[in-house]
Amino acid sequence: MSKDFILPDIGEGIVECEIVEWLVAEGDTVKEDQPVVEVMTDKAMVEIPAKDDGVVEKLYYQKGDIAKVHEPLFRINAEGDASDDAAPASDDAAPASSDDAETTDFILPDIGEGIVECEIVEWLVSEGDEVKEDQPVVEVMTDKATVEIPAKEDGKVVKLYHKKGDIAEVHKPLFALQPAGGVEPSKQTKDSAQAQQKNTPSQSADGGAEPAQPARQGKAVASPAVRRLARENSINIADVPGSGKKGRVLKQDIKDFVAGDKSASQASTQQQTTTSAQQSGGSRTEAIRGVKAAMAKQMMNSVSTIPHFTYSDEFDLTNLIALREKLKEQYKEQGVRLTVMPFFIKALSLALKEFPIMNAQVNDDCTEVTYFDDHNIGMAVDTKIGLLVPNVKQVQNKSIIDVANEVTRLTQAAREGKVPQADMKGGTISISNIGVIGGTVATPIINKPEAAIVALGKVQELPRFDADGQVVARKMMTVSWSGDHRIIDGGTIARFNKRWQEFLEDPTSMLVNMV
Repeated sequence: MSKDFILPDIGEGIVECEIVEWLVAEGDTVKEDQPVVEVMTDKAMVEIPAKDDGVVEKLYYQKGDIAKVHEPLFRINAEGDASDDAAPASDDAAPASSDDAETTDFILPDIGEGIVECEIVEWLVSEGDEVKEDQPVVEVMTDKATVEIPAKEDGKVVKLYHKKGDIAEVHKPLFALQPAGGVEPSKQTKDSAQAQQKNTPSQSADGGAEPAQPARQGKAVASPAVRRLARENSINIADVPGSGKKGRVLKQDIKDFVAGDKSASQASTQQQTTTSAQQSGGSRTEAIRGVKAAMAKQMMNSVSTIPHFTYSDEFDLTNLIALREKLKEQYKEQGVRLTVMPFFIKALSLALKEFPIMNAQVNDDCTEVTYFDDHNIGMAVDTKIGLLVPNVKQVQNKSIIDVANEVTRLTQAAREGKVPQADMKGGTISISNIGVIGGTVATPIINKPEAAIVALGKVQELPRFDADGQVVARKMMTVSWSGDHRIIDGGTIARFNKRWQEFLEDPTSMLVNMV
């Protein structure tokens, strides 16, 4: 039996996601738990697996589209169900092709603000009944009223998923329908027409796309979401050629129709303009989505509510870098990737013990400060999907090697866009290592609700005077702090930074303070 796969909840508060990559194609056979699609939320990348063995019949979205949670993502013909589905074939018509036997699930739509479920009061049709578009199919009762749910299109009711008295959930399948459609050409003719439409769309004299499908009988067949998209683009959906089954208008048909109008309009403009080659270049508008959208909101929230102030200083890392070079090969044999970052993180934790206000958070109305015993130190990672800031938990209880292993794990997960949600939550202070890309000084934005963040500049070999007044080459780095001036003053951040500097410039002092 063909059935829609409903996009499940994929994270707290997440209502939509972007299609990053389909891992299967229409017609592919998939196994239960096999990854089908990779999606991106505003927090991470997630792979969505199949729930059953079967054949993928339809992908409802293209790469880059936005999919809604609790709405159909793809359609699958589950193995072992095909024979059951074929049994109740129509008696008064010629044997239907396999395509004609396809069914679609009717998803119970939103039927009132705050309503998430309803009771089935009465089915107004039975399995096998023919229904018309807008014909009432079922009567349901919410906690506010009794509502009749109509069919979205003509067709035959194949399956009723609930019995009278059952509780049906909003955004879940209510019944299965075998769409009827209008004039149905032979499969070969329809496939040929669709292929011609997709590859060589014809244009009318005025630049509009000419319908490639036979004239429809009655209304255009399309889902509410597709009709809404047509309205948003001021398009009469009856003018749009449908590439779906029985001429059904899909989202992509609307997009192609819009693109065709734009192309025709641009071509007309170019014909009228003799100096087009001398015109200025065009522009491109892209939607801000996923992690980048989350970052934009977080940064705006931070700068608009936290009074930032910046403090910069210069560190001499000559001794630290020498120690790291001495140890890295030894620990590499043990599978540990030892960079300077674990030293920075551990030294920061040691300094936080002496300055707990740096590991605190203030409430929005500035009436309370919360101090945290755990040092959950975040590190900004530049990834293909945007900026992610996972944090190393309880650094105060970890050795430098423990921290190094966590840094490696989190960095790899972030660059793959697959950081567990637990690693993204609960940070208390953050480090941004801009120096790996370039630059020496920055004014980082605090990762609210934290109270401070530090940016590390690039390491430079620069001339400096030693204790004897001699010019020597030293490995120098500039660090730039941003603090929440509501609870951190200049003197506090200067003293805290000085203590952190002492640990890093004399790494052996860290050993004395580590317990």
